[in-house]
Amino acid sequence: MTDADPIEPIDEAMIRTLVHAFYGRVRGDTVLGPIFAGVVGDNWDRHLAKMCDFWSSVMLRSARYQGRPMQAHAGVAALRPEHFAHWLDLFRATAREVCPPRAAARFIERAEKIAESLRLGVMFQRGILPDSPARRAG
Repeated sequence: MTDADPIEPIDEAMIRTLVHAFYGRVRGDTVLGPIFAGVVGDNWDRHLAKMCDFWSSVMLRSARYQGRPMQAHAGVAALRPEHFAHWLDLFRATAREVCPPRAAARFIERAEKIAESLRLGVMFQRGILPDSPARRAG
């Protein structure tokens, strides 16, 4: 791929395809599947619609998503900081499978920032301080 390659447009259809493929993978995952099942229960259609709204807002600035992702994640007792890395692994693999390369890279870049923000926020709300060079030196 070169800089002369056209940028692949991200649209609602691509978002829907990615979201549905990703959460299909999550549901079958031995680590994340049970966590999501405990939160989503039988309301997968509603959750998928909400996640399509979320990614539409993130990628297309549609402003369709009106939720509070930090509160939603902080309230999941089974969620651990290390789960965010696993979530990202699944997301990256799915994006690379279902999206054109440049679109996948754009989704992944945003997902990495979102996952890190949520991970740090969940840790902070639970009183878990991330390891840092300043803490180790102190």
